[in-house]
Amino acid sequence: MGALHKGHAELVQRAVADCPTVVVSIYVNPTQFGPNEDFASYPRSKDDDLALLDAVRASIAFLPSDSEMYPGHETKICVEGAARGFEGDLRPGHFDGVATVVAKLFLMTGCDIAYFGLKDLQQCAVVRQIARDLCFDVSLRFVETVREETGLALSSRNQYLSSEQRLLAASLYRVLNETGRAVLFGTSVLEACEIGKANLRGLGFEPEYLDLVNPETMLKLDQPHRDARLVVAARLSGVRLIDNMALNSVKSA
Repeated sequence: MGALHKGHAELVQRAVADCPTVVVSIYVNPTQFGPNEDFASYPRSKDDDLALLDAVRASIAFLPSDSEMYPGHETKICVEGAARGFEGDLRPGHFDGVATVVAKLFLMTGCDIAYFGLKDLQQCAVVRQIARDLCFDVSLRFVETVREETGLALSSRNQYLSSEQRLLAASLYRVLNETGRAVLFGTSVLEACEIGKANLRGLGFEPEYLDLVNPETMLKLDQPHRDARLVVAARLSGVRLIDNMALNSVKSA
């Protein structure tokens, strides 16, 4: 959706290494924002975005208008399955907007391969589901989250944070790691996640969820599993942050 950063650059660089032509879409999609969300204030930086894409050698920047993306509003994709729970419950209609715009972009660009960042884990699960269910002939590539040295996941919404808040926001990653380590050392998943949420509250966050999930179905897990990932959403000074971590990537103390 624009306000590109090093995480987006990593996606483009992966694509450039794999593909002769790389199309990068930039579009702040209104249908995935709720009525009380930050559509109007969402960061937009067209000139900086285009400079970044030039630096990483993207072939085409695709910046459609609202009228091009939505010549009519009578048709949309409604998703269930992986869209249930977590972001799907907290942001009603969000994944219908995501699914609809992603399907449109697949059709408009005629892409063979599409790259997505794993920071938005549930979005990746939803995209995987719609590509399968609607028979899109698109190969999907999912790229691990790029982080600041502090561990904070790169995000366009980090621009809402002050420098002091960014340092505190990095605690989200630390708590994820601590929670994962507790699970791997025998603490029950439920207890470890409750302790993690309590730790976040103690740091000044307002946690919305912290759970262990199957990353393809987004179903909660009560036992560690090889492919499981911890997912978290929390607010810090009114800024909503999400992150996730593979259980098999947890670092030792």
